[in-house]
Amino acid sequence: MASSRSEKLDLIVQNIRTFPDFPIKGIPFKDICPILKDPRALAAVIDLFEEHVRQKHPQAELIVGLDARGFLFGPLLAQRLGIGFALVRKKGKLPGPTVSVAYSLEYGAAEAEIQEDAVEPGQKVLLIDDLLATGGTLGAACELMKKKQADVLGCLVVIEVNYLKGAERLKSCPVFSLVQY
Repeated sequence: MASSRSEKLDLIVQNIRTFPDFPIKGIPFKDICPILKDPRALAAVIDLFEEHVRQKHPQAELIVGLDARGFLFGPLLAQRLGIGFALVRKKGKLPGPTVSVAYSLEYGAAEAEIQEDAVEPGQKVLLIDDLLATGGTLGAACELMKKKQADVLGCLVVIEVNYLKGAERLKSCPVFSLVQY
């Protein structure tokens, strides 16, 4: 089992693969499926996120995961931290009253939503997803949190694609990434 921070990061990097021209030409898709397949790599991701949150955001009250890969890491982290988990989904996927926001992606447009009662005003939240590219999805999630009057402490991602400058789009929301390309 990887024990040091650098060993954990090495294990994570070894379990990320790139598929060129997916989902469209010009997009080098970073695939995290091998991380999920390797329990040591998955544990390394959650260990490093947990360490970061405990050091930098011990006041966090809720992890908010983005559709769909944020759902893979978010509940595991929330359980480790002993806090709740909420979903941000694509429009039309959640039952009951919701709050939504439209946004653009690097290869299209979409709309995200959260259930009205998922986040309380003033609640201290951290957003989580697998990857930060242009910042469209995380930016939309930040907008949803603002609509809900939540206090966004930051965003957690496994992978950050630096050349797409997504973190710049999220200036008001600090980004913590494990791996950068």
